[in-house]
Amino acid sequence: MSWNADYGHSVVEFSARHMMLAKTRGQFEKFTVTVDADEANPANSSVEVQIDAASLNTRDANRDGHLKSPDFLDVAKYPYITFKSTGLNLSSQKNATLQGVLTIRDVTKPVTLEVEYHGQSKSPWGTTNAGFTASTKISRSDWELTWNVALETGGVLVSDEITINIELELVKQAVTAPAEEVAA
Repeated sequence: MSWNADYGHSVVEFSARHMMLAKTRGQFEKFTVTVDADEANPANSSVEVQIDAASLNTRDANRDGHLKSPDFLDVAKYPYITFKSTGLNLSSQKNATLQGVLTIRDVTKPVTLEVEYHGQSKSPWGTTNAGFTASTKISRSDWELTWNVALETGGVLVSDEITINIELELVKQAVTAPAEEVAA
């Protein structure tokens, strides 16, 4: 069963420590998510995500420009960040780990997301919607994102650890019956 994201109620966010002091947060404003859910056997489900790297927004135009530059994401050369699931392990009816591969700047590494299922509901418009939260932490240096500045007080300007948080509302897609063949 195919599910698509309700983009008005979904977000892909990230955060990093700035100067070892405070978290700086941002999000990607354009992304696509496709879920093929096997409701009878959820472990057989799959998830694919494509993020438009240039849609990054941290609410600071100068920082956004730097993050889009070759120092970081190099969006002119690598326009997309992708995730493709490789496995799903259920730990309860509400919790799972989603394994997959994350590609940033043509570097592909395995990641595991902790997923929480919030249930399903019929919308006032007749659709069936489901809600999920997913999160993980990655080391940006694993994807060769190594730009930094040493601080005179010790530490660095940008943490290596990046936290990724995803809020996702999915909409079940209608099943269409195959068209009957017309006899000639």
